[in-house]
Amino acid sequence: MSRGATTALGAALSLAAVGLVSAGTAASAADIGPGAREMRVIVSGVPGASSQVDRAVRAHGGHVTRELGVVNGVAATMPSDQVALLQRTPGVRSVTPDSSGTLQGVDPALGYDVANDEGSLYNIGQATHAKDAWAHGWTGAGVDVALIDSGVAPVKGLTSGNVVDGPDLSFESQDPATAHLDTYGHGTHMGSIIAGRDVAAKGDAYAKADSHQFNGVAPDARLVSIKVADNQGRADVSQVIAAIDWVTQHANSDGLRIRVLNLSYGTDSTQDPAVDPLCFAVENAWRAGIVVVVSSGNDGTSRKQLADPAIDPLVLAVGADDTRGTDSVGDDVVPDFAQRGTAARHVDIIAPGLHVLGLRNPGSRIDEQNASAAVNGRFFRGSGTSQAAAVASGLAALYLSRYPTATPDQVKRVLMQTATAPSAVKAVYAGLGVPDINKALGVKPPTYAQASTGATGSGSLEGARGSSHLSDGTTTLSGEQDVFGQAWTGSAWAAASGGGTSWADGDFNGHTWTGHTWTSDGWSGHTWTGHTWTGNNWSGHTWTSDGWSGHTWTDRGWTGHTWTSSDWDDATWTGSTWSAATWS
Repeated sequence: MSRGATTALGAALSLAAVGLVSAGTAASAADIGPGAREMRVIVSGVPGASSQVDRAVRAHGGHVTRELGVVNGVAATMPSDQVALLQRTPGVRSVTPDSSGTLQGVDPALGYDVANDEGSLYNIGQATHAKDAWAHGWTGAGVDVALIDSGVAPVKGLTSGNVVDGPDLSFESQDPATAHLDTYGHGTHMGSIIAGRDVAAKGDAYAKADSHQFNGVAPDARLVSIKVADNQGRADVSQVIAAIDWVTQHANSDGLRIRVLNLSYGTDSTQDPAVDPLCFAVENAWRAGIVVVVSSGNDGTSRKQLADPAIDPLVLAVGADDTRGTDSVGDDVVPDFAQRGTAARHVDIIAPGLHVLGLRNPGSRIDEQNASAAVNGRFFRGSGTSQAAAVASGLAALYLSRYPTATPDQVKRVLMQTATAPSAVKAVYAGLGVPDINKALGVKPPTYAQASTGATGSGSLEGARGSSHLSDGTTTLSGEQDVFGQAWTGSAWAAASGGGTSWADGDFNGHTWTGHTWTSDGWSGHTWTGHTWTGNNWSGHTWTSDGWSGHTWTDRGWTGHTWTSSDWDDATWTGSTWSAATWS
């Protein structure tokens, strides 16, 4: 199935509820003292300070009307003469008027107010200077970005002809109603950030603040969607590795020109990257000329080490940046949830990853579970290093649209060297800072190559999983076997992967995973032939330590920033058969 000019894929997900904020003037109520009146305000706090903000409002005579986790703060009514004092309270980041209760920056009559909504892709384009790149005609044209995720869905914003399907390696691949489509929600949100656009236009049109059109960071790049996760977000690391290998081998096949790979995914593996197969897979893609952009992970409150495979030193590891509502980077901070890394290996750059306004995928699991995160019927807001990685992937595509022969090492070098660091954030937290793509476009690819890591990829598949495991409620997929239960021999796979032969006539690791005919119209043969996938109902399925780096999905966020098996207690996997003996 192909979704080209008329049915390209759509976008949404990653939610975090939106406060009722307006750019208008403060509303007033009854006077409460000489020179004072009651006014409605939005009080935002520094990361982790929600309860502190709540107490501060009450201490200054205010009344909290709504908790707003998306800004680490609250909506409240306040005595006007206490606002300045509240603004200076430790933990409080800003106090802004809240007027009529319409959604911030969204005019129902016009749709999308690109300039006035914090977290809009237009404002992210200003913070990263992508808007300047668009105005000069650099829009990502000629660059394909592979998106390994949960697929994408055809919603407005990704239906203008710049999305095509690669293989569907997910558990939903056999059902024509779900093959390639994003039933979970994560992939479409990433797609909207990278290359969304309402209509194909010229760069100066994308850069106009009064266009009311939705555009991603690289609106003329083409997305190649490789689906690995189903409607519960379930995928084994062996599926992700297979997808990376497919991208590596097919990057320049049949009209494809994949130069960027977005992987907003990671596990909590502690295996040495030098032997880890997931790290080895992304290194192979990198050496094949693909800029691999990986999210750093969202366990920053409990874990310093970067997620696997962001920990690999070759790839571009991206952490999240909080722009604090301004275009200037100097006052930015790194959210608590974002993994930073250690002195030995930390993030290379950070990119906007807080309150990002992406497209809504109606009916997806995330959409159904987080209705309060919808904005104006069309958008969803969310935070995480996933979003940050997607922004960085778009920036890489912009650079490659001007310098198509640049190597991944050169692209990484330029994005890092032209980045701007926040003034009060340690380098180990922010890397070299937020890329300035306009400045980067003025730098020709330098003579530069990263040192070889000596990685072998011969390590453990189980080690690469970390604590992320699939289970049917009785038996857990573990050990040295892939998603089919096929024995995994690290050294044999590494030799094939490194030699570009791990996929052969639709076979990967000894099984036919999907049809193997690729045309410019898309991937044909959507079945997992040569294997039985019928007759089993996977009720009671559990999936712990979800690898997709989505941090905040509602106004409250995920408690402790982790997924637990209780999140999946109603999961059903139909049309699939794996005997319990296979997983022993």
